[in-house]
Amino acid sequence: MRNPSIPSPRELWPRSPRPTGKGHESDAIQSAVSGDGRSPLRSGIARLDGLVQAPGLAHGHTGTLPGRRQQSSGAGSADGGDLRQTCSSGSAGGLRFDREVPAGGYAWWYVDALSDDGSQGLTLIGFIGSVFSPYYAWARRRGETPALDHCALNVALYAPRGGRWAMTERDSRHVARDASSLSIGPSAMRWTGDALEFSIDEFCVPLPRRLRGTVRVTPRTLHDRAYHLDAGGRHRWTPFAPTAHVEVAFSTPSVKWSGSGYFDSNAGDEPLEAAFRDWTWSRAGAADDTVVLYDVNTRQASARSLALRFGPHERIEEIEAPPFAHLPRTRWRVARITRADAGSHTRVVKTLEDAPFYSRSMLDTQLEGVRRHAVHESLNLNRFDSAWVRCLLPFRMPRITF
Repeated sequence: MRNPSIPSPRELWPRSPRPTGKGHESDAIQSAVSGDGRSPLRSGIARLDGLVQAPGLAHGHTGTLPGRRQQSSGAGSADGGDLRQTCSSGSAGGLRFDREVPAGGYAWWYVDALSDDGSQGLTLIGFIGSVFSPYYAWARRRGETPALDHCALNVALYAPRGGRWAMTERDSRHVARDASSLSIGPSAMRWTGDALEFSIDEFCVPLPRRLRGTVRVTPRTLHDRAYHLDAGGRHRWTPFAPTAHVEVAFSTPSVKWSGSGYFDSNAGDEPLEAAFRDWTWSRAGAADDTVVLYDVNTRQASARSLALRFGPHERIEEIEAPPFAHLPRTRWRVARITRADAGSHTRVVKTLEDAPFYSRSMLDTQLEGVRRHAVHESLNLNRFDSAWVRCLLPFRMPRITF
């Protein structure tokens, strides 16, 4: 249902070319950063979540992780459950932009990057069935609604003296896709065979400033193993490229840099909040590997965890999940918990996103005896599912329906 106090999309957003796009902005990093200091973004971070793979790329073996067991590592999980590897890469649907996304479900492709000098950062998330869209949630309450009617590209630029944020939702009339490309409004992403390329043309809010540029993500290695986040396999995660080289070139604003990055994909057959109460995720890079930690709490009051090391030569190892480490809550009082070596110290270097139900942070931590810089996220889906939070979101997530 539409809340009569919420401005219409026409009030929130200017007209823009029809083909594909979206936008929403946190103009200065000020709105994204809490009081964790004003140090520049730190170097050495493996990039965040990810994207798609070439349509012709062979699917990897989906058996037990090399040299390790597939079952729970026995550490940290309340029910002993791990995030299970799915036996069918087709069920994860992570390799193609033209995958089937059921009504009420979602698929997203996530990238993040950090400049070589550590001063600038970027995240990109392409959504089919925008999981954090209030419009999608309200439409589901009225009945079955196609995921393709709720698509968006989220672009977040992070810089010491300011940033940009865009996330405009559009319906299926503004979406075009095939196996290797996805266009939403005037923006698009496509797999070229060895790299993922973004062409971005968005508006930011509340000030309608333009955001135009290109991003190229070249994986060091590619992985296509999918992992179940829930017992029924309705929610899946595929870490395609734990390490990648990223080239960023924006004309508006004038920004150009290169650095390291990460990309992956999530897909689900139902809303996130139907299955989960909350989760935390992090990826921590070092010279030769990246460690990814995933902990979810389901609606069935079970906890599931995963700890993976991605090394050179496409090697994936399941590792023992280290103990939990508690971090300061955000300004919105969102809890932040991670894992780190016993007896080590983990600190929040900078909070990049601080929303009522979500945080993205940069950490200085220790895993497997190595000091690492990590990107960390906390997601509180009980908070997201509240009416007051959803009424706030349209002011940062406008929707175009014309």
